[in-house]
Amino acid sequence: MNILWVFMLMLLGNTEVPLDGTNHVSTMVQTSINSAINTMQQGEVVDASKPPMKVDPQLTAPKVRGIYVTAHSAGGSRMTELLDLIDSTDLNSMVIDLKDDSGYITYKTENAALQKIGQSQPFIGDIHLLMKRLQKHDVYPIARIVVFKDTILATKQPKLSFVNKDGSLWKNGNGDAFVSPYSKEVWDYNLELAKEAAALGFKEIQFDYVRFPEGFDTRADTLTYVKDDKSRVDIVAEFVQYARKELAPLGVRVSVDIFGYAASVPAAEGIGQDMVKISENVDVIAPMVYPSHYSTGWFGAKDPDKEPYVTIKGSMVDTHKKLDPLGDQKPIIRPWIQDFTASWLGSGHYTKYGKKEVGEQIRALKDMQVDEFLLWNASNRYSKGVNYTP
Repeated sequence: MNILWVFMLMLLGNTEVPLDGTNHVSTMVQTSINSAINTMQQGEVVDASKPPMKVDPQLTAPKVRGIYVTAHSAGGSRMTELLDLIDSTDLNSMVIDLKDDSGYITYKTENAALQKIGQSQPFIGDIHLLMKRLQKHDVYPIARIVVFKDTILATKQPKLSFVNKDGSLWKNGNGDAFVSPYSKEVWDYNLELAKEAAALGFKEIQFDYVRFPEGFDTRADTLTYVKDDKSRVDIVAEFVQYARKELAPLGVRVSVDIFGYAASVPAAEGIGQDMVKISENVDVIAPMVYPSHYSTGWFGAKDPDKEPYVTIKGSMVDTHKKLDPLGDQKPIIRPWIQDFTASWLGSGHYTKYGKKEVGEQIRALKDMQVDEFLLWNASNRYSKGVNYTP
C-alpha cells in the first residue's frame, strides 16, 4: 500500500474525530481517505493467509439494532406493521432478502448478467418504491444474499454444483442444493447482485450460507464439483475477502452470518468456516446465537433455550475470546438473537419466547459490551413491548 496513505491513516487514527455530526469536515476527510485505501486494495491478490488492512467504508453508520424481513413481507402488507415497529421503538434497521434461501432474486432486475445466470421471483413488486419507503422511515437497509445454498442456480447449471456418481444433482435431506464455493463464476454472480443492491441504496451487504453443506466432509470424495488445491476454510475466507475488496470502494459494509458455536469450537473444516479467518475480512460478523440451537450443557445450562441470558452471555464470552487477538482489525460483533419459540425441542426443553426472553438476551449483550443485534423470526412476527434500548 502507498506509504503516504498509511501515514495519513495513522495520523487520523491518533486524532479524536467525533462522528456524531459535530465535525463534518473531519468525518468527510477520513471517509475520503478510507475510500481511497479501499479502492487501492482492489488490485491486491486475494489470499486467505494475507488479509488486507481493513478501514471502515461507512463511518456514519448507526449502531444497528434490526429485524429480519422476508421478501414476502417487504413486498406485502406486513411491511406497514414492521415499519410501525421501527418507528415506535429503538430499532433502526431491516435485513431484507434480495436472494433467498432457494436462490431466487426477490425483485425484478434489469441486469442482463443476473438474468442470464439467476432467476427472479419478484416478491418485492417495486424495489425502488421499497427503497424510498425505507428512506422515509429512516431505516438502515441491509441486503441479505444467500450465497452457496442456491437450488435455482444448481439446477440450471449443475456444473457449478455438486454432482453424484450417477450424474444426478446432489441435494441435502431437505431437498436443497448448494453450489461450489470454489467456483469463481458463483462468486461473480453474487457480487454482481451485491453491487446492484449497493446501487439501489442498501448500506450493507450481509452474506449468508457462506459455507459448504453441513456434513460435506463425509461425502466430499464421492461428489464431482469445481475445486482446486486450496482448503475449504481458505476458499471460503477468500470469497469473503474478494467480496469486501469489490464492495468497500462503493461505500458499503460487508457482513457475514456464521454459526454461533463457531466462537466456541475450533474451525469447522468440513463446512469451511473459520470464524477468525472470516472475521479478518469483514466489517461485521453476525454469529447466530439463538439459545435454541445449543444443546444440553452449553455454558452450564441444562436447557439453553430456557436460559437465554446465560446462553447469550456465554456465547459472547467465547466470541470476544476468539476475536480479541485481531486487535483493531476485529469486526463489529452483531449477533442474531432469538424471537421465536422452538417447540420442536420437545416438552420441558423449551420456553415460549416473548418480551421477557428477548429482553434477557439484549441484557446479556449489554453486559458483554455488545450494543448491536439483529432479531430473527422466520415469519417476521416480533414480540410486543420489548425494550430495545442498548
